[in-house]
Amino acid sequence: MSEKKLAVVTGAARGIGRAIVFELLKQDRMVVGLDMNAEQLGELEKAVKEAGWTVVTKCVDITDTNGFTQTLESLASEFNGIDILVNNAGITRDNLLIRMTDEEFDTVLEVNLRAAFVGMRTVARSMMRNKFGRIVNISSVSGVMGNAGQTNYSASKAGLIGMTKTVARELAKKNVTANCVAPGFIDTEMSRKLPEPVLEGARQVIPMRRLGRIEDVAKAVAFLASDETSYITGQVLCVDGGMAM
Repeated sequence: MSEKKLAVVTGAARGIGRAIVFELLKQDRMVVGLDMNAEQLGELEKAVKEAGWTVVTKCVDITDTNGFTQTLESLASEFNGIDILVNNAGITRDNLLIRMTDEEFDTVLEVNLRAAFVGMRTVARSMMRNKFGRIVNISSVSGVMGNAGQTNYSASKAGLIGMTKTVARELAKKNVTANCVAPGFIDTEMSRKLPEPVLEGARQVIPMRRLGRIEDVAKAVAFLASDETSYITGQVLCVDGGMAM
């Protein structure tokens, strides 16, 4: 049995999730990456191998409560518990309030909020038993300050903050921490598809006048997932260039 701590990352195949995988590997963690995209998971495995590490990947639909729960329970059984959970997977279905459909609202909350609840509920058992755990949820500045056109996304990310604080209170006595990282505008594949006027407008409301890097978010996650952060819980760490201050 390996002495390395086991970290599970959802939405691990690309972007911020992929960067988180690499940062946790640098911490000498054993990392399992979950995602729905099998092809991109294969690309992640290849990139990790080329860097000299190993990652375990599993193609999982986190909105399938039974399937997601069984995957986590199986990992916990195999490795004597899950030490770190990073709920990173998230989607957007942007629309103005008066145009937003029930499906657009429900789908975003199912992925961004409900699946994180299922993940935390499942891993909490082994974390409490082992008296160690680090839960890091990826929220957003949209959940901190709101954002026009994102009623569903903002609600899911604000809900994630409230849920994280509650979980932090419930699990603190068992040496389990729960925190949020709230990214602002980050340079990702998704943001690069935005029109330049939109990106320039974003830069103007960011005190640092630039978009963040995926590595900025990943390093914040790795910090909160480290052994040295045992007295930090229930917090929201904004990685946003000062946007939400």
